[in-house]
Amino acid sequence: MYGRVPRQTSGDGGYACRANLEKAKAMGISDVAFNKKRGLEVEEMTKSQYVYKTLFRFRAGIEAGISWLKRCFGLSRCHCKGSERFDSHCWLSVVCYNLVILARHPAPS
Repeated sequence: MYGRVPRQTSGDGGYACRANLEKAKAMGISDVAFNKKRGLEVEEMTKSQYVYKTLFRFRAGIEAGISWLKRCFGLSRCHCKGSERFDSHCWLSVVCYNLVILARHPAPS
């Protein structure tokens, strides 16, 4: 997937402007949803209101996951010295996060 332009993207409201929308469209991104509209119409950014809401909700879910990783799994601050220890700290936090997610949703029987 690296090196390819995504079909859809969702961005923070701080980046919402006509220039950024035009740059994204010029790159080939068909649907761009910003958190705040800032004078942009939904029809300019995406092909429908449904797509806009879907991208908006997807971004909100990602932000919630990042917040949970920071609050509960120690990713707000890393006291480790060195690149290898930092990488280990991040990977272990993400693995623990995923294990908790799996434990909360048991497999159907």
